[in-house]
Amino acid sequence: IRPDKIVNAIQNYIVEKIGHKFIEPPTFDLKKSYRDSTHKMPLIFILSSGTDPVADFAKFALEMDMNERKNSISLGQGMAKRAEKMIQDAQVNGKWCLLANCHLSVSWMPALERIVEQLNDEVHPDFRMWLTSMPTPKFPVSTLQNSVKMTLEPPQGLRANLRRTYMTLDDRELND
Repeated sequence: IRPDKIVNAIQNYIVEKIGHKFIEPPTFDLKKSYRDSTHKMPLIFILSSGTDPVADFAKFALEMDMNERKNSISLGQGMAKRAEKMIQDAQVNGKWCLLANCHLSVSWMPALERIVEQLNDEVHPDFRMWLTSMPTPKFPVSTLQNSVKMTLEPPQGLRANLRRTYMTLDDRELND
């Protein structure tokens, strides 16, 4: 058995036995994930190659009337202090904060874990912490366990790509 053919063989078997809909990933629904969250629970985008949820996040913030009350930072060397200040401001003032590329700031992960553990009812109810990270064993397990996790797969083929595009459009955009 060739390992490079296993995935396709299993997909063909599933399609043959129970149908094609069981191998198609559902369309991404950010609003549903947001409804599952609270101010004490981060939302984590688990990244895969070829995806970038930041544009979806920005569009959703605009839709939820949070565009003026959102901040974002791309983590990396020397960004830890700025990220901590941004989180504190967001907690007090009910803002959203997006910490992008958490996997690039491995040394700061224990501090992030502590911040998430300290989220409580004193935090503004509109506060949301959004994180993006590639899968890494260095990401704090307790943060993963106490968060809403989302994956965004790149569309497989033209049909899936068109479906995802149409799902992002609202009636106003389609009628114009």
